[in-house]
Amino acid sequence: MSQPDVQQRAEALLAKVATLRTQIQERIIGQQPLIDDLLVALFAGGHVLLEGLPGLGKTMLVKALADGLGLPFSRIQFTPDLMPSDVTGTQVIDEDHGRREFRFQPGPIFAGLVLADEINRATPKTQSALLEAMQEGSVTVAGATHPLPNPFHVVATQNPIELEGTFPLPEAQLDRFFFRLDVTSPSAEDMARILAATTGAPQTAELARISAEELRELQRLVREVLCGSHLVRFVAELVVATHPTHPDSSEPTRRFVRYGASARAGQAILLGAKARALLAGRPAVAIEDIDACLLPALRHRVLLGFEADAEQVGVHDLLTEWRSRAERAAR
Repeated sequence: MSQPDVQQRAEALLAKVATLRTQIQERIIGQQPLIDDLLVALFAGGHVLLEGLPGLGKTMLVKALADGLGLPFSRIQFTPDLMPSDVTGTQVIDEDHGRREFRFQPGPIFAGLVLADEINRATPKTQSALLEAMQEGSVTVAGATHPLPNPFHVVATQNPIELEGTFPLPEAQLDRFFFRLDVTSPSAEDMARILAATTGAPQTAELARISAEELRELQRLVREVLCGSHLVRFVAELVVATHPTHPDSSEPTRRFVRYGASARAGQAILLGAKARALLAGRPAVAIEDIDACLLPALRHRVLLGFEADAEQVGVHDLLTEWRSRAERAAR
């Protein structure tokens, strides 16, 4: 297509995204920033981890998103007795005219959008069943590799680790999530709207649909958004600043951080910034786009130590200093 045709097509897709965003916000009241960040992560091609207390609408949000995407959808309820084969699938025996042979029976992970509900209620063995799927887009069972649908996205929900019956996600598992988003309690005004909406007549209006091909097209457009080399260097310096073993690391970083962020954090920041710029109708990334992606990309990848827990220091408390150091180093 010519450049005007590409621009016209992009504008049509972005108009459909804007409609979908508005409709989801009408269903999920008081969570506009959360919805925006979730859409950014999906259009950037990533997986998302939602954390919040029970009853805040995490599952309902993912279901509303599934209604608006033309992708096969499945929900996996993670429990302590869930086995890896319950997620990925298993080999079954078929018998035909006296002949027996093994056949692969796909599990619920073979969908375009997978809701891994309460993922931290399953044991680490079952949690790790998602590792290959999230990284490689495939599942290996009995020595045979089976490709997953394209696009393929996992949106997992988890309760705060302090709740009874939860298992912390391994660091390698956390690193596969593009963003970790916190689901906060609504204000009194939003709570009143939620109560009015959920105790009245059920909503039946269908959401605007974005097909699988349109989603793939949006994800291709995200990677074509321009990003200046100075911004790439800024992100690289910021990721390096999170490492306590770096010679130039700050005293708070050496004191509170056990392990810094991986290169996947930088990739998530840049791709998320590109997606934000595209959704705003801009051809290039601005520093505001990067700033909006810093905490969602870093909060689950920077591992803090016991002293940080004791003094109630979080990643958000260290982020300002990391950003300042990266800004100076990138000049």
